[in-house]
Amino acid sequence: MSDRLTVFKTYKLYVGGKFPRSESGRVYEVTTKTSAAGAAGKGKWLANAPLSSRKDARDAVVAARKAFGGWSGATAYNRGQVLYRVAEMLEGRRDQFTREVADAEGLSKSKAAAVVDATIDRWVWYAGWTDKIAQVVGGGNPVAGPFFNLSSPEPTGVVAVLAPQESSFLGLVSVLAPVIATGNTAIVVASENAPLPALSLAEVLATSDVPGGVVNVLSGRTAEIAAPLAAHQDVNAIDLAGADEVLAKELEIAAADNLKRVLRPQPVDYAETPGIDRLTAFLETKTVWHPTGSLGASGSSY
Repeated sequence: MSDRLTVFKTYKLYVGGKFPRSESGRVYEVTTKTSAAGAAGKGKWLANAPLSSRKDARDAVVAARKAFGGWSGATAYNRGQVLYRVAEMLEGRRDQFTREVADAEGLSKSKAAAVVDATIDRWVWYAGWTDKIAQVVGGGNPVAGPFFNLSSPEPTGVVAVLAPQESSFLGLVSVLAPVIATGNTAIVVASENAPLPALSLAEVLATSDVPGGVVNVLSGRTAEIAAPLAAHQDVNAIDLAGADEVLAKELEIAAADNLKRVLRPQPVDYAETPGIDRLTAFLETKTVWHPTGSLGASGSSY
């Protein structure tokens, strides 16, 4: 029997529920991170990843805005079911992600498997919060006067997420899951040197009942993609987890033009169980006053 040719995987962007190549036609080499090399880009060739352009970023914003109404209008319980379905699908592709995380982060197979397990558990954790966060940060407020005063959280809108550079899978999910769990839609800029786990995650999202456009995944140079997202008038918030200090400052200045919410980069141990900070970071609070009528000696009246 003759040897068959290896079928190399063609990684693509994920925008609006579809898998386009970058409109620029550009790609860049992704290589393994090895302990000997000490940095990504010095190891074995893995794939050519799409090098996203500003046009790709704008297309992703359009897709995210189009999907926002349906996703934010879905019940919190339904969003939880969808997030749990993502965890189910990841469980079925555990071996693939173990290999990709090991190559991306220079880990042994056992350590990479532990990272993948923690990532699956992180999806389940946030799935459980979708229909509970409103009770934690919302509720009735005691006020002086004949009024009901109720506060409830609502999603901010379209959120740009710069995935952590070093934690290409667990860190990515830790910043993405809370954004969509609360009803926002997202444009994810994958780790620049290790984008493959993010691009493969897009394939899972596409088959996990996540509506097209709710999550859009771009790969390439973080600074090049993030700049138009930070300045975009239809992006409501940005998470700078994957930006260094210099880039974060530039993006924060650009984001101020339309008063975006900005979550600044901070040291995070993604292996630890997260709190609700990222769930509340991209929520707005709507407060409603409703008259109850006057209360007199003869009882209440309207």
